[in-house]
Amino acid sequence: MSASSEARTSLRGPAATAPHGVPGWLVALLAVASGMTVANLYYAQPLLSSLSGVFHTSTATAGTLITLTQVGYVIGMLFLVPLGDRLEKRNLITVLLTVTTLALVAAGLATSFPMLLIASLVSGATSVVAQILVPFAASLAPDHARGRIVGRVMSGLLTGILLSRTLSSLVSDLAGWRVVFLGSAALMAVLAMALRAALPRHAPTTTIPYHHVLRSTVRLVRTHPVLLRRGLYQAAMFGAFSAFWTTVSFVLTGPHFHYSPIGVGVFALVGAAGAAIAPLAGHWADRGLARPMTGIAFVVAALAFALAGFGGHSVILIALAAILIDMAVQTTLILGQHMVYQLDSAARARLNSAFIAMFFVGGAVGSQLGSAVYHTGGWTALTVLGAALPFIAFLYWTTERRQRAAAKPGTASL
Repeated sequence: MSASSEARTSLRGPAATAPHGVPGWLVALLAVASGMTVANLYYAQPLLSSLSGVFHTSTATAGTLITLTQVGYVIGMLFLVPLGDRLEKRNLITVLLTVTTLALVAAGLATSFPMLLIASLVSGATSVVAQILVPFAASLAPDHARGRIVGRVMSGLLTGILLSRTLSSLVSDLAGWRVVFLGSAALMAVLAMALRAALPRHAPTTTIPYHHVLRSTVRLVRTHPVLLRRGLYQAAMFGAFSAFWTTVSFVLTGPHFHYSPIGVGVFALVGAAGAAIAPLAGHWADRGLARPMTGIAFVVAALAFALAGFGGHSVILIALAAILIDMAVQTTLILGQHMVYQLDSAARARLNSAFIAMFFVGGAVGSQLGSAVYHTGGWTALTVLGAALPFIAFLYWTTERRQRAAAKPGTASL
């Protein structure tokens, strides 16, 4: 019996009568847990001006807090997530969340900026728990419902990303920046206990040494063209997503709208509406519609940026563009993950590590490039950049048929 079969068997009982074979409460818990852990990456973004004053640093120096948190996440993706195939997942998740809790406590009690930087680096690295939970959910789900299960869990993760800035802004305004980190630490402690009690044991899917696990992660990119292709698709989409959300605050606080920082945080709630597409995207994946819906998502994203460009003086049009962009990005992400998880059921954590690392790099580049383009050419230039990225991905998408025709029989379809 496989590890995923054992895990599913352990869930049998009155609660496990859902058509997809996984209890609804467990899917909800995994979705909430994914959103709560990934939110740790973004809490500090609205706090930079406050932290700059508290620790007497320049704004640019304060910005290194975000950079180091993201660097920590990349380190975790490369060196911790692959352990999901090598170690028993429930124990691994418990250990990582315990370390996250301690790091967030250190951040909330920081007496110097270097201490805050180190704590953020560690919490960023261990917050990759979200990327262990998603393939965990994929392993629990039967083949016919995997897309829907992953879609529901991803809706929680993406909602966490979109709401984290709003929550951080509101909490810091009411109780101070330290409460943001200490409150998250408390949530991580509760989450560790809840997941420890709720998750079934999930045996390792490989026994190869750790350094071979890392090497095999790189080899998977070379072995599976679909993994590389979907990673590049998502790098372009996440780059456009990051460019938009990095710069839209400049527009909203500018002379046309005069939004306060809290107002910008509330605007981010608009983007959360895009999370509603996640379960639907999972349904499309289960029905074998990954390829056509991916192409449609690229077109929708490009048109959304055009709408944002024309609506530079209308917050309604910018909000509508934000919803469409988020929906398109979430659609391609869920479709991509569904296809990647099909490549090798014994290497889902490593596949997810490579996939997320690729598009995360795209997001970092998009954020930096978007900021530079906005400050050089304004909002119009930024929307041109944002539209260009999914359009390039669309052009690459049109080459899929030739690659499919050349693929060997039995390989995963694109």
